[in-house]
Amino acid sequence: MKMTVSQAMVSCLEQEGIRQIFGYPGATICPFYDALSRSDIRHVLVRTEQNAGHAANGYARMTGKPAVCVVTSGPGATNLITGISTAYMDSIPMVIITGQVVSNLLGSDVFQEVDITGACEPFIKHSYLLKDPTQVARVFKEAFYIAGTGRPGPVLIDVPMDVQKMEVDFSYPTEVSIRSYKPSSKGHPGQIKKAAAAIAEARHPVIIAGGGVFSAGAEKELLAFSQKTRIPVVNTLMGIGAVPSDYDLRLGMIGMHGVRHANYAVHQADLLILAGSRVADRAIPSPTVLARQKKIIHMDIDPAEIGKNLGVDIPVVGDIRLMLSQLTEEIDAAVSENWQDWLEELNGVRQKVHPDYGPRDGYVNPKLLMHQLNQRADRNAIIVSDVGQNQMWSANEFAIPQGRFLTSGGMGTMGYSLPAAMGANAACPDRQTIAVCGDGSFQMCSMELATLVQHRLPVKIVVFSNNRLGMVREHQTVAYDNNLTAVFLDGSPDFAKLAAAYQIPSVRIHENSEIDNALTRLLEAEGPFLLEAMVDPLETTL
Repeated sequence: MKMTVSQAMVSCLEQEGIRQIFGYPGATICPFYDALSRSDIRHVLVRTEQNAGHAANGYARMTGKPAVCVVTSGPGATNLITGISTAYMDSIPMVIITGQVVSNLLGSDVFQEVDITGACEPFIKHSYLLKDPTQVARVFKEAFYIAGTGRPGPVLIDVPMDVQKMEVDFSYPTEVSIRSYKPSSKGHPGQIKKAAAAIAEARHPVIIAGGGVFSAGAEKELLAFSQKTRIPVVNTLMGIGAVPSDYDLRLGMIGMHGVRHANYAVHQADLLILAGSRVADRAIPSPTVLARQKKIIHMDIDPAEIGKNLGVDIPVVGDIRLMLSQLTEEIDAAVSENWQDWLEELNGVRQKVHPDYGPRDGYVNPKLLMHQLNQRADRNAIIVSDVGQNQMWSANEFAIPQGRFLTSGGMGTMGYSLPAAMGANAACPDRQTIAVCGDGSFQMCSMELATLVQHRLPVKIVVFSNNRLGMVREHQTVAYDNNLTAVFLDGSPDFAKLAAAYQIPSVRIHENSEIDNALTRLLEAEGPFLLEAMVDPLETTL
């Protein structure tokens, strides 16, 4: 069928089942936008390009499939780099389309020209500069395949404006064959047997669940494996929600900001089963010491991650979902009798942990607010936290049985929560979606209040206000003898008035006694709603 490349690009998206995209137009991508206007694909206009990436990120994490964002060349593309790197570090499948200057001017430093494929090379799974119009169908088919298979990640397609206007004979391929790209699937049977034998010999086993469990869609398989073996589960920040929050063997988050009983389990274990986790420095600060003390089984789709941060005794490369099924079949349920004393020991440690939900003079206790929010939210609600103290308060209080917890783990990108919540809500409009942020991170994405209103996205927002960059302040207090530098947010707007400017209702609270009524208003609001909680500037994550 004869059509322009821009029309073919839209058709490719339709063939891939894309129903929504996020973007910000400009001159070099206008041919694509012109063709898009004749499609049923919904376009969500963000207010800055970086947030198109974060919105696609949230959308992809909720659908489990590659999501799409589109921007123009030059500053439009460079503004998106943080969104691309955020997705890359957390293995989120995305296809990014950027406009580019006309082909014969490439390399001439003309208006709004940037070598975006070169700029993104360190943190992109793959990229294309589409100069041959006849290759548009192949490139798009490969891009979606690469983004969504193996270890997921972002793939970039940069298309010069003149190429978008050219005509081609278009037909979309049904299959992909890339000689140099053959991702693993099932784990090697021999390694599965070794893993099963190591589990049978263990007396203090622990599963560490990471974000790879979600990438593989392996939540059910992980739960089935733990239920059969009765091995307790801890999670990294990215693995929160990998097993239901009310599961009796779920211990919580590990790491420098994790809970005591989860960290205790890891350090006292004689066998660690890493499921889709790279156990970076925030999860295990001293991996070499830990590796000398216990046996390690590492299951991951990406062989480059195995042994990168933690020495491994039994590597198992493949799809986590398939490997967990293989291991569940291989192992005898009777092994669970070997660690009954271990489970009783862990339960005893857990019962000694008493979170601080006490009053704060003139302020709200953020831990109590998040605890009550998690108790009252829908059973399948989506919590999207930003980065900073709010992230840790949210992570450690997450208790929504069938919910999802989204955040920026690897990159730790401030300003992630609101746009990612927009994408998550666009993907799952029937699920309650709540963005949690600090007053610092909120000011990095508050322009997206307009997007909520324009596209009728009923995202609820919780802002913890302490007039500080709270996590940096906490770090400076501990590590720099309380020499507080460049952390004060004086001059911040009145967030209630800011929300009102967008016709979004809000409430501000100063005391724990106000939490209940404020949450009622937040959760029962039909559209967007902003709850601002005033927090003691000296509040910590401990």
